[in-house]
Amino acid sequence: MAFLKRMWAAAPVATVVLGLALVVSLLFVLRMTAFGIYWNDPARRDQAIQPWMTPRYVAHSWQVPPDVLMEALELEGPPGMGPTSLRDVAERLGMPVEALILRLEQAITDHRAAQGTEPGQ
Repeated sequence: MAFLKRMWAAAPVATVVLGLALVVSLLFVLRMTAFGIYWNDPARRDQAIQPWMTPRYVAHSWQVPPDVLMEALELEGPPGMGPTSLRDVAERLGMPVEALILRLEQAITDHRAAQGTEPGQ
């Protein structure tokens, strides 16, 4: 505690900046840990594609580059620009969500065949 008092007395602004930097760093570490735990669960791999999922979620679950799915969805821009469900994308493209899911599954199959990987790898 004496150390903190000395830091505060010597440089209060720097002490506040250091404290904020430590808090932000801790938040990023917690987020990264939660992300790692969630996606390393085998139950999250190759999940059946559902209308509520986002393209980014599907890319993580099926372990394919997001670009592959964005190309299959005929979407422009970087993936993950806001949470857009596959249902929303299907509505925007004017097609049934089931057809969109089939298109994604085909793109994933084609990508894996081109890469020589099998499901779950």
